Formats: sequence, structure tokens, C-alpha cells
Amino acid sequence: MRSVALAVGCVLIAVAAGAARAEEIEVRDLALRASPDGLVLDADFAFELTPRLVDMVSNGVPVYFTVEFEMTRRRWYWFDENAASRRLQLRLSYHALLRQYRLSTGLLQQTFATLEEALQVLMRVRNWLVVDRTVTFSDADYEAAVRMRLDAALLPKPFQLSALTSRELQLESPWKRFTVRSPRQLPAPVESRDAQGER
Repeated sequence: MRSVALAVGCVLIAVAAGAARAEEIEVRDLALRASPDGLVLDADFAFELTPRLVDMVSNGVPVYFTVEFEMTRRRWYWFDENAASRRLQLRLSYHALLRQYRLSTGLLQQTFATLEEALQVLMRVRNWLVVDRTVTFSDADYEAAVRMRLDAALLPKPFQLSALTSRELQLESPWKRFTVRSPRQLPAPVESRDAQGER
């Protein structure tokens, strides 16, 4: 009898762990590289919208996702140096009359026929300028960190209250941290002929 109870307990723990993972965003591939404007980030995320979020979006309630980037240098003798900090906001919505899903960031807007297509693009951040070329680095290693989260603070007021108690309106990743080896020594981007001018 005890072994049966133990087995049932293990199954319940596995189900609970699966449910927790379903409400988490996974940070998959990350790549930080040099560009003419500075350092740009490519990042892939993986998650599924909860049924409640799918219902909200399909009924015209926009949801906002925020991608955050930080880059710091650890110092044993003082506070860590904050070299860069960026936020990217992505708005996912549905236009009922046109039957189109929309994904917007800043002035850029894309339309999609299905929610799945919109989510595929939402989960792939490309060429995001996270460090301006004017930033100067020490000749040392830096720690970079990336995460994505559903921004419940931007939901309509009734949903903000629900988000405080409902796991279905909570969706985020833990910080994904990685080391950037001496960014001062990253290869310089190749400038175009137009940028260099005629020689």
C-alpha cells in the first residue's frame, strides 16, 4: 500500500513539474556579435501560450512581451559595472475585422494569418542592437544575461488583478547568463565600400 501511495506521489510531482514548465519560457540559442552599430543579439525562445492567453488574444485583448538584456563586469572591490541594459517590447494582438494577428515593436508591424505564425516570429529575436558602438569596454570578461516575460502590468486593469493570482497569466523565463570574453577584442565589423568612401 505504501509503494502505491509513493508511486501516486511521484506521478503528482511529475505532473506539477510539467505544469510549471508549461508556464515557463525557455531561452534556447543566444548569439552576440559585432555589427557596424555595436553589438547585436540573436535569441531563440520556446513557450506555449496558456489556454487563457490564447482566448484573450483571440478576443482582441493585446498582450505584451518584454525581452531584457543586461551586461555587467564583476568587480571584487566595488559594485559591479553595468555596461549595458536594454528592453525590447513586443505587442501581440488580433484584428477581428481583418482576421489577422499582429506583432508590433516600435514602429515596425507585421501581420499573420494564424496565431502560430505570429508566435514563431515572436520567439525569434534577430539583429537586436543591445550595446551601442560608443560604449567602451575594459580588457576583461563580462557577464551578459537575457530573459523574456509576459508583461502583466500592460494588460487591461481587470486582467492585471487576475494575473496576481492566476498562473495562466504568468509566463516568464529565468535569466539566461553567459560570459562574453573580452568584448573589447571582438572582431571589428567589415564596413561597406560606401561607408569607407572612395580611396
